[in-house]
Amino acid sequence: MSGSDKLFAGSIPELYDTYLVPLIFQAYASDLAPRVAQAAPAQVLETAAGTGVLTRALAPLLRADARYTVTDLNQPMLDRAAARQGSDQRIIWQQADALHLPFSDDSFDAVCCQFGAMFFPDRVAGYREAIRVLKPDGVFAFSVWDHIKHNEFARVVTDVASAMFPEDPPLFLARTPHGYHDVTKIGADVRQAGFSNVEIITIEQRSVAPRARDPAIAYCEGTPLRNEIEQRAPNQLQTVTDRAADAIAATYGQGPVSAKIQAHVIMARA
Repeated sequence: MSGSDKLFAGSIPELYDTYLVPLIFQAYASDLAPRVAQAAPAQVLETAAGTGVLTRALAPLLRADARYTVTDLNQPMLDRAAARQGSDQRIIWQQADALHLPFSDDSFDAVCCQFGAMFFPDRVAGYREAIRVLKPDGVFAFSVWDHIKHNEFARVVTDVASAMFPEDPPLFLARTPHGYHDVTKIGADVRQAGFSNVEIITIEQRSVAPRARDPAIAYCEGTPLRNEIEQRAPNQLQTVTDRAADAIAATYGQGPVSAKIQAHVIMARA
């Protein structure tokens, strides 16, 4: 994973939240939140929260006396999440690295992480941190994207960007968000960290946008793919976005567009 793969700063948080969240994250947040809330946890930790789409889905489902600690490695993303959430005295916002959590052992009834594990430089270490801070029989719930071939808009954008820079293709989407998809490997990593009860569910959803340009902006300008493009050609970001929009429109139409997305949801207990 490139160092720029984890850089969500500048205008990326706003574009990510405006375009990418409704495009691909909202549907999975609506699915994961009730899975976490089902156990009525009193102490909840969320890691790699991004701009807070899961936080907004989960907080209303938690009990009135719950304490919900929401963390992310990138302070700009966390700032955006806090601004979107509104007042909720149960929520604590804290910058934190999921691989080095600043919390005591046995602190939480549930740990959740939506689409963050793919960015962990050492995933087993991240899962060990989750089990360390979980109370006995606590729930660890997280999600990761399936292979990019099952996530159609991301694949189209990657193909367009690669065609523009064939000698050094910007492969952020294939390499990182969609690079940790093998369920056998995922299950083995979670068990290696100390979890013995592991369930993996593969869920297909639809990615829907009002126009073809929205997915192009979402991926080209609202993710670290933008960093890769600008490193190769500082003045070509708009051109890549335009060509990606044209390619999406050619396949899915000029008006409202819809394409397949697919992810794995992992539920684990010690």
